[in-house]
Amino acid sequence: MAALLGSTLEALKHNQAQLLAQWTAALDANGATRNIKEQTVLQETRDFLQLLIDGLQAGNGTDIAASGWDETRRFLEKLSSTRAQLGHDSHQTVYFIFALKGPLFSLLQAHFSDDPARLAEQLWVVSELLDTFGMHTIRTYQKTREAVIKRQQEELLELSTPVVKLWDGVLALPLIGTLDSQRSQTVMESLLQRIVDTGSEIAIIDITGVPTVDTLVAQHLLKTVTAIRLMGADCIISGVRPQIAQTIVHLGLDLGTLTTKANLADALKLALKRLGVSMGEQG
Repeated sequence: MAALLGSTLEALKHNQAQLLAQWTAALDANGATRNIKEQTVLQETRDFLQLLIDGLQAGNGTDIAASGWDETRRFLEKLSSTRAQLGHDSHQTVYFIFALKGPLFSLLQAHFSDDPARLAEQLWVVSELLDTFGMHTIRTYQKTREAVIKRQQEELLELSTPVVKLWDGVLALPLIGTLDSQRSQTVMESLLQRIVDTGSEIAIIDITGVPTVDTLVAQHLLKTVTAIRLMGADCIISGVRPQIAQTIVHLGLDLGTLTTKANLADALKLALKRLGVSMGEQG
């Protein structure tokens, strides 16, 4: 297996300024420095090149899993995480590594101009090492993006399930969009927690914004209502439109245990009546 020659390492060490200038120029041309301060880019390229040279000088070879490359891997992991949070795509992120190939190859071509065999050998070693670092960068980037997306989904779920206090003892949860298993769990947890926090006796779940009610959605609603009742509160489903009512009948769904109303206003009137509050009183 080919190994990096000492003369190749010396060429890298003695031409760092040239490599950095060409590298940063390639990054700029490709858009890989978007939203990143120039000083930050200069520091990152300088740090990585130094880590690369130090690792090669220590004889770590191309196995980046070796302990000698620990600091380099951590550097790339931090860089990948930062790029993902800045909204850079995977191409922009990994190009940080691959943009160094051009300047390095040009340097080696000049250095081994009279020895084509050595040139091919050293180009292969350098290319293999940078490719491996690039793959590590991509893997880290993907993990970070997945974490960011998961966090955003959780935040959107929380935003899409706002529990509103309509009156003393009356909570309302307006649902908009599809009610799947994950969202149903979030709905239940949010509503139950608010019932505990406020000591409310009645919860209104408004499904005006739910496009369709199928068997799965109905099951989610029934589970939520059951959980609410176990907490000692009552539940009213509002927003049952004619189309939804027809769908429920057509599917043969048993919602007989649910109290339903056509709209939120009617549900609130019923809730206040159950609390013994007349419409002339203040909440």
